Order: sequence, then C-alpha cells, then structure tokens
Amino acid sequence: MPYTLPAAERDYLRGLARRQAELAALPVMQQRQQLWTGVNDALPGTRPPFAIETWTLDRDFMPASIFRCTSDYGRRLEGGFLRHIRHHEILGDDHVCPGSLDLGWHVWCNEFGIDIPTRYEKDGEGVVLGYHFDCPIKDLRSGFDMVKPATFGVNRESTLAEKHFLEETFGDLLPVTLRSGTYGNNYLTQRLMRLLSMETFFMAMYDCPETLHRLMGLLCDNARRMACWAETEGLLVLNNGNQCTCGTCFNFTTCLPRRAVGPGQVRLSDMWSGMDSQETVGVSPELFHEFCFPYYRDLAALYGFVYWGCCEPADPIWATSLSRLPNLRAVSVSRWADQRYLAEVLAGKGIVFSRKPNPNLLGVDPRLDEAAWAAEIRETLALTAGKDLPVEFVVRDVYSLHGNLAKAKRAVEIARSEIDRFFPPVRP
Repeated sequence: MPYTLPAAERDYLRGLARRQAELAALPVMQQRQQLWTGVNDALPGTRPPFAIETWTLDRDFMPASIFRCTSDYGRRLEGGFLRHIRHHEILGDDHVCPGSLDLGWHVWCNEFGIDIPTRYEKDGEGVVLGYHFDCPIKDLRSGFDMVKPATFGVNRESTLAEKHFLEETFGDLLPVTLRSGTYGNNYLTQRLMRLLSMETFFMAMYDCPETLHRLMGLLCDNARRMACWAETEGLLVLNNGNQCTCGTCFNFTTCLPRRAVGPGQVRLSDMWSGMDSQETVGVSPELFHEFCFPYYRDLAALYGFVYWGCCEPADPIWATSLSRLPNLRAVSVSRWADQRYLAEVLAGKGIVFSRKPNPNLLGVDPRLDEAAWAAEIRETLALTAGKDLPVEFVVRDVYSLHGNLAKAKRAVEIARSEIDRFFPPVRP
C-alpha cells in the first residue's frame, strides 16, 4: 500500500514526534531504564520499578476526544505518539519513553488452515470487553485432522516501503527502527482454546490423551517452525531494551545477547520470549506436567530469557514444572498467587518477582481506597525484603477509571511512597 498523510496531519504528527523525542531525552528516562536493567540483571538492592499498563483502560486514557487525525494511518501513528506522551505527562510511572519510532516486519501467518469465528461483546458503555470463539473441534477424537500446520511469510517490500515513508516524514526527529518479537506463538494453551472449548480440552485428557499430545505437539511445532524461520530469514531484532515481553514488563538487560551480534545475525538464544498457561488453572499440577509442560519446556530451551505467566497463579506448578523450565528469568506473581511461597522459592535464583497488584483496587471503585492500595504494595515489599530477589510492579487488567485519570496518578504516587520505605531515594 502507498503510505501518505494529509499535510495538516503530517505537520501535527511531526509535533508529537518532536515532543516524544524531548521526553525520551529527559534524564529521568535514563534513571528509569537503569531500574528495569537492574531488575532484569538481578542486581542486588535494585529499587523496584512501577508501571501501569494502559491499553485496557483506553476508554479513559485514550478517549476518542483526544484524537485529531482522521486518516486511518495518521490515527494509528497519533495513538502511538500520544500514548508515550501521556504516560509521562499524566501518569508519571516508570515507563521509559522510546527515543525511536518503531515498526515491525509485515509478517503474516495462517495458524491452523481453518477459520475460527469470533464474537465480541460490549459492556454497558459500548466498549468491547469480551469475546467468544466458535471452536471448530467439538470432539478431538474425530476433529484433529481438520487442523493443518501453520503457514507464514513476510512482505519485505511493503515493510521497507513503510520504513522509508516514516524516515522521510519523521527521521529528522526520531530514528525509525525495525523491531521484532520472536514470532511463533509460545502461549500454547491460549492457542488451544481457539480450536476446542475448555470442556473438550479437559475431557480429552481422559478420552483421547494420545491425540491431545499430538495436538499439543502440532502447536509446539508451529511455534518452533515460525520462530526458527524468522531467525533464518534474518528478521529477529534484539529485544533487550525498551520492549516488552509480557504486557508492560520492560526487557532492559545487559545479559542479552551473550555474544556480539550484527544486523541479521540475531538468534532466538539472544531474545526474550513470553509464555503462560492461564487456561490450565483448573488442571492439576500432575496433568499440566504431563500434557503441557513438555511442549513449553522444548520451546523455552530455544530462547535467551523466558517470562512466565499472566493472571494464573504460578505457585501450584512451581515444584513440578516451572522450576525445571529452561532459561526462566521472570515469573508473574498475580493476585491469585501465594506471594510468600514464591518469594521463598525464587530467592537467590536471579528470577524476577513480577508482581501484579490487585487491579480491582484501582479499577472498580470510582474512589481510590488509598489505605488499601498502600497496603497492597507494602505487603509485597515486606514479603520480599531482605531476600536476594529482584522485584517489579506492573498493574494490569484495569478496565475503567470512571473518567478519573487522577486516580491512576495518585496510585503511582502512593506506590512510590511505599517503595521509598524499603528503598530510600538517594538524595543529591
């Protein structure tokens, strides 16, 4: 597609790019980068960074009223600039404003060779909040053969055309940089739920265990083939900086890559990757280890660092499975997890204790219960104090601030105050 912008939008967006560049150059951004680097490098005594993920609460954080662009492409660029700017100017959390304008390779993937109809549902304010897959496999014993191996490819011509356009338009303000993930989808049980329902999955463990293993193997092979293809094609770009592997958990580290690499030479072993298995919360640790862990283990072995988890508690499967996951560098500690147990078993291992505070405290009540929020942060700090354990705080799954962005800013201030109790700021 040809990349163009109306003249008025171009001038306006250049102003936003200039503002992003100004923010990225602030000394505080370097300080925040050092926090995330210290945590991911497992440096003793590193102060925990604190960040709020905003895309789930865009009804308040990025309302339609703040947008000025009307073209689709202009609006997409505007959203990226505004999000970075507003993170600093409105929230003031530990997001690091990027000093570049990033784009990804134009990669496509036909994951299963079949269509999976999806129905989206809106809440009372008309915002899409839920979805439902019409899973094609009703009985795995008879439905396995409909699933085909993934096919994928890259359009280098269109990628480079977009990069050229962005460089011509914004390159004097922000360097335009190609970025990449690892490609291939390592969230295996998430992909599984597009093919068959939770009930069908649970019953398959008993009705047709060998076929379920075949399907998990196919999903694993899809992820591996695509990731290795991207490596061979030279598409991988180091994600050891201002990128995120899981939500808003920044990847800054000096530990990757472990060797000198040039453009097109990056390997999967130089990269962060993410995995989780929220869909197996109702599965015993033994069944998870039998039907899921072998495939996650094989994929994890490909990468430099692995971030494990999302909302699911990690503690039930720690002893049987996660403690054996290759290259594990960070574990999500959600509100459903046993913090005390995870603080004990992760201590001294150089694995990040990635705490997800209770989002209900910030998102449910129109008024922030400041005492409860402070106690939530303080509990984690107290449980991890004195341990050789890098800690970060990432607030996720807040879906509404009831129009009150000041509530989120106040939550940042309170969290910083509680962190100060355990990590007194250094005064000049």
